[in-house]
Amino acid sequence: MRYNEKDLKQKATLYLEVESDERFKAEVQEELEGGQWGELYERFYTTLSFGTAGIRGLLGGGTNRMNPFMVRKVTQGLAEYLKSQSEHPSVVIGYDSRHYSDIFAKEAALVLAANGISVYLFPELRPVPMISYAVRFLKTTAGIAITASHNPAAYNGFKAYWRDGAQVTPPHDFQIADRANAVQPKQIRTMSEEKARSNGLLIRVPDKVDESYYSEVVQSLRSADLITKSSVLVAYTPLHGSGFVPVTRLFDELGIQWVTVKEQEEPDGSFPTVSLPNPEDHQAMALVLALAKEKKADLVLGTDPDADRLGLAIPIDETKEEYQLLTGNEIATLLADFLMITQTQSKQPVVVKSIVTTNLVKAIVEQRGGVCKDVLTGFKYIANEMALLEGPKGEEQYFLFGCEESYGFLTIDAVRDKDAVSTALVVVEMLTYWKEEGKTLIDRLGEIYDEFGYYTERVISVDLEGAAGKARIAEIMSSFRSLTEGKSLAGRTILRIEDLLVASDGDLPPSDVVIFHLEGGERIIVRPSGTEPKIKYYLFFSTASENRPAFEAHLEERIGEIQEALL
Repeated sequence: MRYNEKDLKQKATLYLEVESDERFKAEVQEELEGGQWGELYERFYTTLSFGTAGIRGLLGGGTNRMNPFMVRKVTQGLAEYLKSQSEHPSVVIGYDSRHYSDIFAKEAALVLAANGISVYLFPELRPVPMISYAVRFLKTTAGIAITASHNPAAYNGFKAYWRDGAQVTPPHDFQIADRANAVQPKQIRTMSEEKARSNGLLIRVPDKVDESYYSEVVQSLRSADLITKSSVLVAYTPLHGSGFVPVTRLFDELGIQWVTVKEQEEPDGSFPTVSLPNPEDHQAMALVLALAKEKKADLVLGTDPDADRLGLAIPIDETKEEYQLLTGNEIATLLADFLMITQTQSKQPVVVKSIVTTNLVKAIVEQRGGVCKDVLTGFKYIANEMALLEGPKGEEQYFLFGCEESYGFLTIDAVRDKDAVSTALVVVEMLTYWKEEGKTLIDRLGEIYDEFGYYTERVISVDLEGAAGKARIAEIMSSFRSLTEGKSLAGRTILRIEDLLVASDGDLPPSDVVIFHLEGGERIIVRPSGTEPKIKYYLFFSTASENRPAFEAHLEERIGEIQEALL
């Protein structure tokens, strides 16, 4: 590939003039002096743009990387929009354990302060759900979370929240994006921390915010006394992230016995014991599973770096020598079932799930008299449905549960993003509830399949990084859009196609998603990830419970056929 060296040199030189971090400047300077045009192209072929809720990217020098300059640029755009929306805007900022998270949080705070915006800054790392809660508690105009969630250690990000505690949605996200993307370096304002504090523009988030969150979580439980009286032992890992303090604080308050993986207890943005700090990843949960076997734990829990995703494993029998890691769909199924059974309000319960989450949740909720709404992937869409229940709809309905197959769950209305901290307690509650009934969670899952049929799912993710990867993803989506009903996909006839980029009669807004309904009841959903450089394929299967043995005998073979056809 031939590169426009003059253009790259100009972009790199301009970046070096405005970046404050010496490490990132040195990366660019070295490649510039060495004429490493391919590497420079990846750093500068585009600018990290403010997307659906913020920016996320590799740490490093350049406009296509996360660094102090890009944080200041985006924050300046956010500041300008906030000032157009409020006479006295305010923002709460929190951050996770990733490299540069604390630095980016302070950079953002000082840009906002220089623009005359009041800033509440958490003094230490906090989980995403507690940042969402703080926005609502402090009644700020917006919020910022510095995090890249479960991405590898090389990444970081900037998530923006609106005054309802949810990630920004239209029209706010588009207008913030337009302003942030248009900001020129000379337009960025900043000031010293000392001046920001002395002017009363930068203040510490008060402790009462944390205490109120903890109280809200405990009060949301259906049977706190049952938990307190139980003898459940939990093996827990925060995966070097922000979950350890809040999760264990709540465990202690309710008398829950716990053990943790010492090597993963302390926050560490290098995530040295895992290749990927994601409780979806079996390797990430290996140490806590070993601890569970040693201590004979009743339950295994893991949270990702910003503690919005929750992983779960349970012993396969009473010997507690082997444990089964549940999928996000299995966890969602168990929680939806438990919450519907134990809910006592006279209003109709509403459960909201992403379109890529198992339809078994919908079957359970609707059979038990609730409403189940499907939304696009992204917890902000679940938060949208929660907001609707604050209006006239809320007179007859109330929010019970939100879930995504990617291990994101929410059971309390006071937070508007996925919350692994509060859900960890609900899982313990659910375990003790069924234990009182003489059942394990595996037993209960089996009963659900007996009642509703057997559902199973698979997710295939393909990493496609850089400029070439971005182009390849576009090609793949285009190729799937060329298919028509009646044609064959993975050896099955396509019965129906839903292209969510095309206007339809449904409730979903346009999105780069294609859904294939195949003969035999199979579904395949194809979409690019909204936060990572990858394309994702979601495979959905179901059958009558009595057909499960025969179905499972051929399942892996069928998945192999689909995978070969897709890839």
